[in-house]
Amino acid sequence: MINLEIKKINEKLPDFKGSNWLIRIPLSLVFIQQGMDKIPFDSSSAEAYGLSSIIWFLVIISELMAGFGLLFGGIFRTFGFFNLVGDLVTRFSGTIMVGIISGVIIISNPDSFLDVVLYDHIHLMLYCGGLFFALRGNRAN
Repeated sequence: MINLEIKKINEKLPDFKGSNWLIRIPLSLVFIQQGMDKIPFDSSSAEAYGLSSIIWFLVIISELMAGFGLLFGGIFRTFGFFNLVGDLVTRFSGTIMVGIISGVIIISNPDSFLDVVLYDHIHLMLYCGGLFFALRGNRAN
């Protein structure tokens, strides 16, 4: 009886198809901002993190590509023919995000996985956001 009432209420709730943008936009902006903050390229910044200049340059390009790719992947979804391309761009961008954040977590040298989960909230959220789009692509409603 109660189960039927809950089901009726659930069916009356509106379906918001654009909810993925509530995650997509802030996640994209964080990666774009992080990439832009590293411009102009400075090899001393790379050395501060113990990275080579080439890796630092790749990080900058990857952060910008991931952020813009996530935005454009969602935009391509609205154009019928480009739907598949948009899905692939979204998944690729999410994968890049997961790779970048994995590197950030590894470089921070946490004592344990539990330390990352309990104390590194921003990186954990960015990782999960990237993983979400890597796994769901544009099928994320």
